[in-house]
Amino acid sequence: MSDVSNTVSAAELAGLFEACAWYAALEARHQDLVLATARADHAANGAWIARRNAPSDHWLGVHSGLLKLAIYNESGRSCTFSGVPPGGWFGEGSVIKRELRKYDVVAIQPSLVLQVPTATFHALLAASLPFSHFVIGQLNNRMGEFIASIQNHRLLDADARVAQSLAQLFNPQLYPSTDLTLAISQEELGYLTGLSRQRVNQALQALADLGILALAYNQIKVLDLERLRQYGLDQI
Repeated sequence: MSDVSNTVSAAELAGLFEACAWYAALEARHQDLVLATARADHAANGAWIARRNAPSDHWLGVHSGLLKLAIYNESGRSCTFSGVPPGGWFGEGSVIKRELRKYDVVAIQPSLVLQVPTATFHALLAASLPFSHFVIGQLNNRMGEFIASIQNHRLLDADARVAQSLAQLFNPQLYPSTDLTLAISQEELGYLTGLSRQRVNQALQALADLGILALAYNQIKVLDLERLRQYGLDQI
């Protein structure tokens, strides 16, 4: 992992993994394997966690903070696929196939990132039925998320794109730890939607006027999650 520092201690690592549902479902010997090989690192805002076209050496999870999965071209233009809030794990597709990573991973908030080595991931996949079930669910839900993202980007207006980008952070299967009060700025939300900070601000104000959100400095509180999830879908 690049641009990260302050690796946590072994004692702290156990506490971090105990918060993960998939880890809690493992047999004791498999938990021991994870703790013996995994690590966790602090990443500053703007830090590169993993690079596109680099080996997928780790399966990655977010304990705290917010990451984005994106592609940057040589001219500096970018395309963001997804944001990953606390509780989210990602990259299992590339790890399973032992292929080069398909996207860049960047912290857009100070984050604590968990790393499970590819060898450990494959050992668990081969020997642990609960882990295999979890990974299958991850792949299925991730496919649904990416299909929805493409659909939303092409068919929805800007207000609806902002609403749906926020709603995706509350996917209970992919991101079980997301709190209804999000510590996220309009600029950070712009990274996830591909919209300017000013246009994101307009969309958030519209959603707040409808009573779906409450806004504060660098903070968004979701007041009605179901209305947020449904907002703009009539455009499809």
